[in-house]
Amino acid sequence: MNNLLNFARRGYEVVVLTAKLLQSPLLLFSRVYFFWQLFQDGQGKLNNLPKVSEYFASLGIPLPTLNAWITGSIELVGSLLLIIGLATRPVALLIFGVMTVAYLTGDRDAVLQIFSNPDKFVKADPFPYFVMALVLFFAGPGWISVDKLLSRFFGKKE
Repeated sequence: MNNLLNFARRGYEVVVLTAKLLQSPLLLFSRVYFFWQLFQDGQGKLNNLPKVSEYFASLGIPLPTLNAWITGSIELVGSLLLIIGLATRPVALLIFGVMTVAYLTGDRDAVLQIFSNPDKFVKADPFPYFVMALVLFFAGPGWISVDKLLSRFFGKKE
């Protein structure tokens, strides 16, 4: 029985070690995959400001042109910063805020029905960025990032 427990414990340790080794590559892949898409969304907003401003106005967002410009800029610049892993936690928090506003203005029904119709919440456009921003805020960018490089350069220990 003791041998079986030792075998199970060692097996679990291998799984945990493997997960730790794969965490940074997975975070890098996630940053590039999701935030390249958000970068393109931001580019689209900035290239079509009049149309986006009109849409924002239809949602009742005050100063729609200014807010369209701010949103597009945060999506564009913030995504690039997240892709390279620079200022990850503050930028992730900023993008989380933008996606929260997107939910509350553009997908209010999805938020109101989060428990009665969770599929609607998950299928809303802001969802992947909303979740990934939270993941990066709490997990950080991983070892494959400019943040990690700078922390090594300046001698900061995590």
